[in-house]
Amino acid sequence: MIRVMLVDDHALVRMGFRMLLADAQVEVVAECDTGEQACADYARIKPDVVVMDLSMPGMGGLEAVRRIVAQDPKARVLALSAHEDTAHPQRVLRAGALGYLAKRSAPDALIAAVTAVAGNQPYVDAQTAQTLAMAQVKGEKSPADTLSEREFSVFVQLARGLSVAQIADNLKLSPSTVGTHLYHVKQKLGASNQSELTLVALHWGLIQA
Repeated sequence: MIRVMLVDDHALVRMGFRMLLADAQVEVVAECDTGEQACADYARIKPDVVVMDLSMPGMGGLEAVRRIVAQDPKARVLALSAHEDTAHPQRVLRAGALGYLAKRSAPDALIAAVTAVAGNQPYVDAQTAQTLAMAQVKGEKSPADTLSEREFSVFVQLARGLSVAQIADNLKLSPSTVGTHLYHVKQKLGASNQSELTLVALHWGLIQA
């Protein structure tokens, strides 16, 4: 029996996934609606697999993956995302996730993905893998590829409309550090304000309208 922690801020999504997994004799031992809660509960629950949505309020899934892997390098995380970009799968796999599953593929592939990750095998859904491969073949690069991991986190949160103070609280950074990252983000992306950063993020599919 595979023990899973589900992390998603939508209760209906968690319910749907729980029903899918129950058919495969996978036990959902915990549910969380924020990355913060997942980080706090992980050590106590010790799930075989963490199924982590990337787009959540607060620190979000990417930061939560980093923190869970930091506290347990052997943690097995399957990242879930509704994004269609290449940056999120690349970033979260570099952060330590073992698998990546686009939400559009989840109804058909969730069980296979969880089973693979539980067995310590890497997993990327077929369509995402093809998108990543084609981007590499064509040499396509998102502007966000120039950003460091921390700059990327600040950029995405700012593009979603969060203030510097909110980002500092979510990422446990000082406002001045966030301001420094923001300065570098603007320089690298050639943006002068928050609205322009949001447009860049929307154009490259890094956030949803």
